[in-house]
Amino acid sequence: MSRKPNAAPVTDAADEILRFDAVSMRYGRGPEVLSNLSFGLPRGSFHFVTGPSGAGKSSLLKLIYLAAKPSEGVVRLFGEDTSRLRPSQLPKLRRRIGVVFQDLLLLDHLTAFDNAALPLRIAGHRPSEYRNDVAELLAWVGLGKRMSALPPTLAGGEKQRLAIARAVVNRPEILLADEPTGNVDHEMALRIFRLFVELNRLGTTIVIATHDQDLVARSNKPVLHLEGGRLVPLPPQGPQTGVQGGNAA
Repeated sequence: MSRKPNAAPVTDAADEILRFDAVSMRYGRGPEVLSNLSFGLPRGSFHFVTGPSGAGKSSLLKLIYLAAKPSEGVVRLFGEDTSRLRPSQLPKLRRRIGVVFQDLLLLDHLTAFDNAALPLRIAGHRPSEYRNDVAELLAWVGLGKRMSALPPTLAGGEKQRLAIARAVVNRPEILLADEPTGNVDHEMALRIFRLFVELNRLGTTIVIATHDQDLVARSNKPVLHLEGGRLVPLPPQGPQTGVQGGNAA
């Protein structure tokens, strides 16, 4: 028997870390890549963003981490209308967001330790202030014995876990991940997913864009499903799915 999919939650605006109100987006004069999106995410929630290639998943994440602006509508992040922010306010807000990029963006000439510590170094912290914390974080993601390794010598799963460590070293309130399990085997994908679950348990809001339908089905987490730049309901998909997309009001 098919399980009833999880509906995207109805949220209280006061409890939301993110809200899209009638948001559309296009690049230049091109067609809309996102159209009329309205949803809210509660603080401490865990959501997947799914959909076929070109559906707008990466563009949705760009709006959240302030790498792009909507063509129409309002994006509220941490209660702030992002369209009203001055450029000088953006760095402080971005430090509250962690991002695991699809291509990871690790620096090959830096050790795993220095890659993970880079956000702290850029923020002006001294190594003596963060050395123990970064070492503890790398041990937590299973890289305690690889801290001196350069990224080209790391396996795919190790690189993914290093990217996660770098994204959370600042203890962000919201963590975004773009296809974080796309280049690893199934066992490693589950291990990486468990890291996200643990971060969520500690209070971080998680948003993962993915094609990995098996991971989504096993997780039983709510889904925002995009097709053609629009949020659409995700139909029941069998005994182990338990997920659904759609607009969260």
